[in-house]
Amino acid sequence: AASVIRLELAGAGPEEAWAAQRLVDLAALLPVEDRTADVVTLGVSAGRGSVPSVAAARAAGWGVFDVDEAAGRVTLDAAVLRLVARVASAAVEQESDAADRHGRVPSAINQLVREGEERRPVVHEAAAALDAAVRRTAGARPVRYLARWPDGRTWAAAITHDLDVVAGWPAFAALRWLELARGGHVRLAARALGSAARATLGDPVLAGVDQILATEHRHDVRATWFVLCGTPTVRTIRAGDLTYRPESPAARRIFGRIADAGHEIGLHGSFATCVDSARFRAERERLVELTGSPGHGVRQHFLRMRPGPTQRAMGAAGFRYDATFGFPDRNGFRLGAADVMPDLPDATHTAAHPLALVPLVWMDRALSKYRGVERPDAWIDDALALAASVREVGGLWTGLWHPNLTPALGFPGAPTAFARLIADLLADRPFV
Repeated sequence: AASVIRLELAGAGPEEAWAAQRLVDLAALLPVEDRTADVVTLGVSAGRGSVPSVAAARAAGWGVFDVDEAAGRVTLDAAVLRLVARVASAAVEQESDAADRHGRVPSAINQLVREGEERRPVVHEAAAALDAAVRRTAGARPVRYLARWPDGRTWAAAITHDLDVVAGWPAFAALRWLELARGGHVRLAARALGSAARATLGDPVLAGVDQILATEHRHDVRATWFVLCGTPTVRTIRAGDLTYRPESPAARRIFGRIADAGHEIGLHGSFATCVDSARFRAERERLVELTGSPGHGVRQHFLRMRPGPTQRAMGAAGFRYDATFGFPDRNGFRLGAADVMPDLPDATHTAAHPLALVPLVWMDRALSKYRGVERPDAWIDDALALAASVREVGGLWTGLWHPNLTPALGFPGAPTAFARLIADLLADRPFV
């Protein structure tokens, strides 16, 4: 549902205007250009108060501090808008030089993590407060209903896969056995070893891909698969970066099955791409040539990026969207939003580049690799809990399931868990 509104942001700074536009988008409000139309007007306060915490902004009603029903005007607090802008543009991360061993900005730097708010889509909370205020103010002024998603759906889900392994599976299985042993999961390691022994004459990687494709076919799901398109070396293999040649028979076989099933194929950017538009462009061109994909989407391997410079390099290489913005070591809302964001502006909020962001809400390995949670059902419970939060705000849940999560590669019970994830997600009727 959407009220018709008119934006009057002449007095707002670029940061505040950007945030107001994002809240209008997420609230599904419909702006009009007609200066004479009798509609609700949205403005911004002239105050330049300090930026509050998320908890303080929530307690203050997200800055909708002035509602004039007679005049049909809603005024937003400029300080709260600056908070929204900083959260939704990862400003703290853009300003940070900190890096973990993979060159990523550590999750602890993220503003929502620091405030303990990363499990809530807080930007949507602000948008909901705006929408409620507009509705209260509208009175007899026109109200229109705007569909958030196609087919009458009230929320959406995107299923994605990162193809990290296509061949040489025993080496990857051995690394997984070591991971399990170090975590004290001896029985699980023994089960994985047994599964690997039974799979020695087959191709468990291809079997895992086929199982995912079959599950998604049963539910009429079209997913996005991000694939590596650089040239592996001993160094990249040891680092867990580039592990296969995309021209290899094993890779081509998997690419073909993904394409034949009607799924999208995007680039899984190598470590070397990070902030290098030329590298991005070369890998994207290789992807297009090998798969016939238009190469619209990209997600960084290991989620390795520097917020801002990486996205500018992606945009310069011709990508239309980036699906990297999730946490590697926890699940939640890195940008405070569960929806497509039209850009990631720089610190001035004046130099937005043409690259949409599709935030990653949930990933299987965030729990097993980084949190030591080795029960696949617990992974799915976490995914569905976040999906419920997304459903409440009418947003987009984007999840990542790695196709190498099979018993032979060290993940007993994972395929059954994936089938449950798809079935339970679709039971709540998202647009997929």
